[in-house]
Amino acid sequence: MTFPIGFDGIISGLLCGLVFGFALERAGFASGCKLTAQLRFQDWAVFNVMFTAILVCAVGLYVLRLAGLVDMEQVYIPTTYLWATALGGVGVGAGMAIGGYCPGTSVVGFMSGRIDGLVFFIGIIAGTWLFAGAYDFLLPMLEALPGPEAQTLSELAGVPDWVVLVALTAVAAVVGWFTARPKAAA
Repeated sequence: MTFPIGFDGIISGLLCGLVFGFALERAGFASGCKLTAQLRFQDWAVFNVMFTAILVCAVGLYVLRLAGLVDMEQVYIPTTYLWATALGGVGVGAGMAIGGYCPGTSVVGFMSGRIDGLVFFIGIIAGTWLFAGAYDFLLPMLEALPGPEAQTLSELAGVPDWVVLVALTAVAAVVGWFTARPKAAA
């Protein structure tokens, strides 16, 4: 069985991308102002939506594994390389702080009619092209300092998967409670 709806390969990626892009647009992530408000700790919608997506995916994989529909041995989990992760985090973080978009939201912004989304997306394409050209030169640094052998949170912490899911749910609930805006009196 393949997901979603029996499609696999590029069709599956396109369908998932369209659904995810629609959800991002409906959440207001087509606006660079909304995204940079997160960096200023003024708007927690980005964190809440993205953390909810992570939680739904984690619970979904757990339930599908328990139902025997997903074999986790067949799910590829890449090795974490700490220097590459730090470099990528700084690059994406700086880009978000300067331009207001991450790669996905720049496409959503452009498709919503924002020219700044297009400009940012063109910058992503140019940056990707430059990175690809410098890849062989950067490879020794990118493969330096591999992370721990345990690649999932449950393996790293030495706890069952359900404990991690409960902890993630608790974090989502606490952050959601602390960041909820009081309702204006009608």
